[in-house]
Amino acid sequence: MAIQLKQNAAYADASQLNNATHILFVLPAKRPQDLPHASVLDARMKRQRSLYAELAKSPLTADLPEGARASWVVLEQKQSVFQRHTLLRKAVKPLLDESPAQLVIAVYGDAEEAAQAAAEALYVTEVNAAVLPTRKSKSKKHALKTIQLYGHKRADGFAAVRARAQGNILVRQLTVLPPNELTPALYRDRIAELAAKHGWDHESFDMKKLGKMGAGAFVAVGQGSDPQDAAIVHLRYKPKHAKKRISLVGKGICFDTGGHNLKPARYMNGMHEDMNGSAVVLGTLLAATEAGLPVEIDAWLAIAQNHIGPRAYKQNDVITALNGTTIEIVHTDAEGRMVLADTLTLASRQKPDLMIDFATLTGSMVTAVGNRYSGVLGNRPDMLCHAVAAGNEAGERVCAFPFDADYEEELDSDIADIKQCTLDSDADHIIAARFLSRFIEGDIPWMHVDLAAVNRKGGLGAVATDTTGFGVGFALNVIAAFMATKA
Repeated sequence: MAIQLKQNAAYADASQLNNATHILFVLPAKRPQDLPHASVLDARMKRQRSLYAELAKSPLTADLPEGARASWVVLEQKQSVFQRHTLLRKAVKPLLDESPAQLVIAVYGDAEEAAQAAAEALYVTEVNAAVLPTRKSKSKKHALKTIQLYGHKRADGFAAVRARAQGNILVRQLTVLPPNELTPALYRDRIAELAAKHGWDHESFDMKKLGKMGAGAFVAVGQGSDPQDAAIVHLRYKPKHAKKRISLVGKGICFDTGGHNLKPARYMNGMHEDMNGSAVVLGTLLAATEAGLPVEIDAWLAIAQNHIGPRAYKQNDVITALNGTTIEIVHTDAEGRMVLADTLTLASRQKPDLMIDFATLTGSMVTAVGNRYSGVLGNRPDMLCHAVAAGNEAGERVCAFPFDADYEEELDSDIADIKQCTLDSDADHIIAARFLSRFIEGDIPWMHVDLAAVNRKGGLGAVATDTTGFGVGFALNVIAAFMATKA
């Protein structure tokens, strides 16, 4: 059930907060006059020998005399969105940890400061108030029912902000599901339900159909599973008066054993999250739909598992992809680029104006940037510059990497058109992107997002859960920038 939002453009006064049980005070750099419960804040700062300005580095939480709990945080204009989101997450977490039914957000500052603070505080609160699936017998987490916002009001009820929050939540709800509850067949059922609910066109290319089409790269991975329930799922959001068309492609490996090149337990643990790229695409599609964005979006989801068995593909196999390229298999744990290869070909044949794929693709990207950033590569250098800016504006940071053609020399094969990968990990995130580019038909602007920041202990930026939902805010900003360009 959606959280009810109540808005009041006026600043909160003490009388309006009498019945509040949980209050988040979002303050500007210059301390406001007549701040409710200022005496409690002052007493807490005195006890900790801290100053008001230090609330821009570390929020404070205290119990109020009437029994309520409050958090205070200062946001400064010089701070990045990521820094502001992080501070808000730390400030609201002690409040949400008590599973309140209602929460007050009180923002202060001039009109511009209050508007930005309200949007960011609402987003951070909504994504962290979500109750994610759990299989604990006794869960103490209860849903937040109402947010009362003071200090700023929007006629549209913060529609775009709340749509982004819903997209992020969907990503995390799907990603945390255990693998026995999100097999390819069960995942496809969930996708079909979402399509029916939100009015998306829905088409599924199952293993039999893909085999007849000649999509050998995808089939090579899917054939190792029993049942063979893998498929490429195509969804389409078609608003009226859309002038541009974007294709979003997502890797949806529901569980990755590594295949015949079996992963050790340490690295197989958590591989139910290898479908995160497809979840980011679904979350972005949901957010775009809820916000009513005037752009046509095709979502292509490569749904499969990478299992070991007598029918599983193996090292030194040579397979033929949908576009006719022959591929020498070097390592069966590089299955993500295989399922994406044929999916990218299908997506490119629709001749979109822009293509973006999302995948938890390489360990070398995590080595390169850790799990605080994700990486972007693509065939338009200027697009990558805009992507970095879009990530900064979303509080979901990305780093651009080289995409020079000479990296592809590593994939030269003696027996096929191209190798799937190398047995070295050096620059595998770049080599993988070069591989993927070989399966895009036509000169279509394309960006590959290697999702290194999908899981971080203790959360990241706006999100307090280990599973971050990283990518939806970034994708929405990229789409907005693309929509603003001339046709």
